[in-house]
Amino acid sequence: MDVILLERVEKLGGIGDVVSVKPGFARNYLLPRKKALRANESNRKVFEANRAQIEADNAARRSTAEKDSKGIDGKSITLIRQASNTGQLYGSVAVRDIVEALAAENIKVLKNQVVLDKPIKAIGVNTVKIALHPEVSVNITVNVARSPEEAELQAQGVDVMAEMFEKDEAGFTEAFDPNAEPGDIAAATAAPATEGETAEA
Repeated sequence: MDVILLERVEKLGGIGDVVSVKPGFARNYLLPRKKALRANESNRKVFEANRAQIEADNAARRSTAEKDSKGIDGKSITLIRQASNTGQLYGSVAVRDIVEALAAENIKVLKNQVVLDKPIKAIGVNTVKIALHPEVSVNITVNVARSPEEAELQAQGVDVMAEMFEKDEAGFTEAFDPNAEPGDIAAATAAPATEGETAEA
C-alpha cells in the first residue's frame, strides 16, 4: 500500500515522501496515528495545499522537543527491584516503570516516547532511547539494582554480578586451601582433635 508521510518515520522517509508499506502497518499504525495519508490523487492535492502548514507545525513540535530534550538527555534514573542471586529480576522493568520514575523527577514523558525493544529482566545499567519527536531523540540511563548501595556501585562501572561470583570463588578456594604448607600442618594436627571430639561424643 502506498502512503504519503505526514512526518518523518524511521526507516521509511520524511514529510511528503510517498512510500510503499504493508497494508496492516498502514491501517494499524500510520493512518490511525495521523502519520500518513493514503496515496491517492485527492490526498496528494490536500497534502500539497497544506504542505507549508504541515511543515511549519512539524518544525514547531521539533523545536519544543529540542528544548525538552535538554532536561532529559543523559538523565540517569535508579529502580530498586528484587532479584535472584544470578541477577534475574522477579518480574521486569517495563515502559510504565520508566515513565513513572521520570515523572517522580518532574520529567513528563509519554509511554509511546519510550523506545524499549523488550522489558529489562536483569539488574544492571541500561541505555534507553526517548523519542520526543520523529527527528529528536535522546538517551537516558536506567540503573536497575537490588539496593541503593548496589546501584551506586553499578553507576561507578562495577559489574556487581561478576564481583559477587569472584568473592564466592575466592571464599571457596580459601576454605579448601588456606595456605600451602601451614595448611598441611594444620590439617594434620586438626585430624586427631576431631577424632578426640568424636570419641568424647
